[in-house]
Amino acid sequence: MSMWSLISNASLLVQCVMLILVAASVISWIIIFQRTAFIAKARRSLNDFEDRFWSGIDLGKLYRQTTNEPNPASGAEHIFRAGFKEYTRLRQQQGADAGAVMDGVARAMRVAISREEEKLEQKLPFLATVGSTSPYVGLFGTVWGIMNSFRGLAQVQQATLATVAPGIAEALIATAIGLFAAIPAVVAYNRFSARGENLIARYYTFADEFQAILHRKVHSSEE
Repeated sequence: MSMWSLISNASLLVQCVMLILVAASVISWIIIFQRTAFIAKARRSLNDFEDRFWSGIDLGKLYRQTTNEPNPASGAEHIFRAGFKEYTRLRQQQGADAGAVMDGVARAMRVAISREEEKLEQKLPFLATVGSTSPYVGLFGTVWGIMNSFRGLAQVQQATLATVAPGIAEALIATAIGLFAAIPAVVAYNRFSARGENLIARYYTFADEFQAILHRKVHSSEE
């Protein structure tokens, strides 16, 4: 019997389980391709912006350049804009001491980093859910299919392997589809989580370095 005939002859519940698993697998692969492109773009943009930042360009000029970009791709650029904007705003206030300025800059950059972290974690919970639940959903379809096979076997006077094999085979397909959906989702989730954590660590490092530069700048202007 062909694979398609086994699927078409399965019970309605088992077919529904297979359909759910196939849909979850398709959505997972769409997310995998989207997340792969997004993280690759974020890493390239971060490298490009760090090259611009450490090229010796004036921070005010760099801020003006970044404000002309309506939707910058680099998370570090968002962090830079948030920090420098807060720094400029607080420096224009009379009576603002260096400590208050740097506290405001640190808060602004932490908020920006949190937003970037949310972007990196988008749709990852779906992959985690598919990876953790798909085998059990497939197993449920398998158990239901085998149960139906044995119920049908009870109505046959002489049971043979040829009698029970098709029912068990079509039931096991549900488990196979569940594993097919779960394995790529788990691998992708772990990979994207690790790469996201690496980017977030680089964002924090950039924020600390930028904050150190502003710290020297604000204290030198008070002397």
